[in-house]
Amino acid sequence: MRIDSHQHFWKADRGDYHWMSPAVQVLCRDYLPADLQPLLKKNKIDKTILVQAAQTTAETDFLLELAEQHDFIAGVIGWLDMDSPEFPREIVRYSKKPKFLGVRPMLQDLPDDDWILRPNVIRALKLIAEWDMPFEFLTYTRHLPHVLTVLEKVPGLRAVVDHVSKPEIKNRKLDPWRSLMARVAEHPNVYCKLSGMITEADHKTWIPDDLRPYVEHVLDSFGVERVMFGSDWPVCLLAGSYDQVAAALQAVVKPRLDKHGESALFGENAARFYKL
Repeated sequence: MRIDSHQHFWKADRGDYHWMSPAVQVLCRDYLPADLQPLLKKNKIDKTILVQAAQTTAETDFLLELAEQHDFIAGVIGWLDMDSPEFPREIVRYSKKPKFLGVRPMLQDLPDDDWILRPNVIRALKLIAEWDMPFEFLTYTRHLPHVLTVLEKVPGLRAVVDHVSKPEIKNRKLDPWRSLMARVAEHPNVYCKLSGMITEADHKTWIPDDLRPYVEHVLDSFGVERVMFGSDWPVCLLAGSYDQVAAALQAVVKPRLDKHGESALFGENAARFYKL
């Protein structure tokens, strides 16, 4: 089974996408299953993980409705208010929904870089770990020290770092991202998505080799059994097509992976991590 571990859908008129603006014009329209299905077929992708893009439970409900209507959506990573005293009740309610897989706060967009260390949030993370539910870190390099603190405080957390934590690919900057990601990878319950990289490169001039140092460092640090392909469609359209994302990763990893490694990266690891 080939799995895209990271894609989004949205309806622009729902009105809860705080990032939607003329600065990202290509994203300011509806993106729904009918738009993605031909791309999945072309790239031989069997299932996807649908990930939240708004900080509301209303959007989580909207995504779960889509997941129930379309078999190719294996499950949903939703948003719940982890800093709310109501979180324990909410997680119980959502855990009863068959395609609700886990939780992602939008750490990259929050004003406090250390929001993840708030007492209520740590309690929520401990509950997520107790339930053995997937958790997703949406971060920049500056957040990684706080991620490391969380992983010490909540050692049982089954987590994945989205978009290789968005290093400064456009500026070809590796440090301190490189050393911090190596430390994150020391936690055996943590995976990493090889996703969202072309939008951190130069949108107009990037080539697959621009991604190579970052992909290779993640492979060296996490190993082939803890990495996953994700398209980040339609956000990737800021810099390239679905086909270009898939082809770029394939080109970068081809010299390093045998057939087993390729199967792991493009599906088996995601199936194991999300318990599909």
